[in-house]
Amino acid sequence: MKVLVVGSGAREHAIVRALGADPAVDAVVVAPGNPGMDVVALCEPLPGGLLDGDGVVDLARRHGVDLVVIGPEAPLVAGVADVVREAGYAVFGPSAEAARLEGSKAFAKEVMAAADVPTAMARVCSTADEVADALDAIGAPHVVKDDGLAAGKGVVVTNDLDEAMAHARECLAKDGGRVVVEEFLDGPEVSLFVLCDGETVVPLAPAQDFKRVFDGDRGPNTGGMGAYSPLDWAPASMVDELVTRVAQPTVDEMRRRGTPFSGVLFIGLALTARGPRVIEFNARFGDPETQVVLARLQTPLGGLLMAAATGHLAEVGALHWSEQHAVTVVVASHNYPGTPRTGDPVSGIEEATDVPTAYVLHAGTARADDGTLVSAGGRVLSVVALGDSLTQARERAYSAVGAIELEGSHHRTDIALAAERDELHVG
Repeated sequence: MKVLVVGSGAREHAIVRALGADPAVDAVVVAPGNPGMDVVALCEPLPGGLLDGDGVVDLARRHGVDLVVIGPEAPLVAGVADVVREAGYAVFGPSAEAARLEGSKAFAKEVMAAADVPTAMARVCSTADEVADALDAIGAPHVVKDDGLAAGKGVVVTNDLDEAMAHARECLAKDGGRVVVEEFLDGPEVSLFVLCDGETVVPLAPAQDFKRVFDGDRGPNTGGMGAYSPLDWAPASMVDELVTRVAQPTVDEMRRRGTPFSGVLFIGLALTARGPRVIEFNARFGDPETQVVLARLQTPLGGLLMAAATGHLAEVGALHWSEQHAVTVVVASHNYPGTPRTGDPVSGIEEATDVPTAYVLHAGTARADDGTLVSAGGRVLSVVALGDSLTQARERAYSAVGAIELEGSHHRTDIALAAERDELHVG
């Protein structure tokens, strides 16, 4: 099987790495990829950008691929999967209509209500007056979400009413801008990926990520600063409950609407005292959770993605997982998540991989004209390590991070620390 992966971040690097370990996968092509992926796969340019469905089809045709995997949310929401499917290729990733579960938080709330999925109370607002009324009615802490795609940074959670209104006005100023004002959900947050083929759902192992830029969950939201898996503190019945209460009803509702969901449904939730409550849906693998989930997956990934793309998930048996713990820490560039500085030399990657089980996934890197590896985005690297315990995995991950050299870079030092200290409890 030959696979074409669309994307250029650490999530796609993790997918490429896992596909490369699948004996059934003969070759992996990535468009556009990055310097890290270029070592393990064939990277091809995508001159028209990630939203160029015809360009993806041309690459698939040129390389004779059997499966196309679309990584990021923007091309999914834009309908790239539809263009590639119409050209006759198996695609892992939902249609544009199904990807509205991520592309519009208001639509996701509508689907959750129809499917009786437990979630936060919310109001959809199109004017500042509506926002003010909603904030007053729901109360603090205030949760204000941009209705559309915002690369993981469209949410503000604050006790400051002025800050909440300022974020809402910024979102409303966009063409057709809307916001969703929600009640704050207290309790540990969990990410669960569920593979779907439009009818059958197969859950992967849950993970927990860290959105705030600074230790102690301080500072603005980012695309994610680190993650770990498994979640030993979570209830043993959690995944089965989420399949029964959330994933299957949502997939059934989408099929009932004539827009079946095929790909991965990313369920972001809070484990509240009242039980699990969905915070949001995404229509693709999450970053950086993918890095730790796929690090532990022992079932070959290529076959799973092909089964989801072709409607054969019901034939997939029980998945196999490593008993080890996985931790990933994101190394970010200077000033991220503001306007990140780029073009700084990156070194120490080989030294990082000298740490047992550790490896480095590229997110925002490029090659300078002289061949030097340089930063090219906000999140530059995801450093991954495994261990027989969470403590060992953390020690290895941070030891590897310590070998990385990138001027002005920063990272969180407390990824998975509360779990290691047994400070997380549900209810």
